[in-house]
Amino acid sequence: MMQHAERELTELTRLCDNKGNLNPAAIGFARKPIIDCNLSGHYLRKKKWNNWYIYGEEILFSIKILHFDYAAICFVNFLEYETQRFFEKTMTIPLGLGSKLKMPTRVLEPIQFKNNEIHINITYFQNQTFLKVTADDFDSEPLLAELTIHHPQADDTLNVIVPWNRKTFQFTAKHHALPTSGFVKLGNRHYRFNEEDCYGVLDFSRGVLPREARWNWAMASQRVRDQRIGINFGGHWTDGTGMTENAVFVNGHMSKIHEDVLFNYDPSNFMKPWYITSKFSDTVMLTFHPFFERYSQTDAKLVKINKQQLVGYFNGQVKLDDGSTLLIQQMLGYVDEQQAKW
Repeated sequence: MMQHAERELTELTRLCDNKGNLNPAAIGFARKPIIDCNLSGHYLRKKKWNNWYIYGEEILFSIKILHFDYAAICFVNFLEYETQRFFEKTMTIPLGLGSKLKMPTRVLEPIQFKNNEIHINITYFQNQTFLKVTADDFDSEPLLAELTIHHPQADDTLNVIVPWNRKTFQFTAKHHALPTSGFVKLGNRHYRFNEEDCYGVLDFSRGVLPREARWNWAMASQRVRDQRIGINFGGHWTDGTGMTENAVFVNGHMSKIHEDVLFNYDPSNFMKPWYITSKFSDTVMLTFHPFFERYSQTDAKLVKINKQQLVGYFNGQVKLDDGSTLLIQQMLGYVDEQQAKW
């Protein structure tokens, strides 16, 4: 069976050397966010983002803050499952000017995005992330979100350094199944979140990525029977690097999957079932049935991103590191296909 010999990091490690190139000692994965993303140099090539996805019982709410040296982009998304009401507010700021946007070097450090349209404040204190979003005009209604995301101290998280070469590399952190409480208020609709059934996912990235990139991502964080389950799979972009971002979380314990996964789907009809399987073994055997599809295009001179986003249900099974098999039935989640020239 073809598995990658992924090294596990256990001590605080800097992503880059003094020249801003990849520190070879950082190549590997960690169960805790112990990587310091001390990116420097590589003018106009650095990519940084902090994305949050919050699965409520009625809505999926997400916030994405991206910083490419030449622009800052912020997205706030709202999807109501039953009605499929969807809205995205997007703000692009050339060179990130005027937003006072500072992208932290560590995964859980605070981040703020403010302009005359929207205020986002994300802070972390004593194993909790406090997330507040206000906008006067969000789909023609005022938006107020106040969410508390709990980071259980014993939980594993996925933190991976993906090396293409010394000058092209990425650190990605995926933190799953984080119990979330609070509310999102849109106009006169009030959506409550309780930490028994509502979970947050953090997608954090820092790096110098290839000028052209293509990838798939599949993820979900839900309560399945009496367990907190998170799944995370990536395709294409890690191929050939010796690293994967494939992992499954059960009640905070991560089973790292040291094998590439394949995404099989019909690019002429994304609403057909997707099949996500491990490349050489039967470790991962999942199907994904979408109920919501969205295509978006970002075209901002230097950056072009085509993104196909789907929300739906996973079914199938994944083998865990203790030899047991996790059965997944009707687990709400997300997949995407992205192609970027940036």
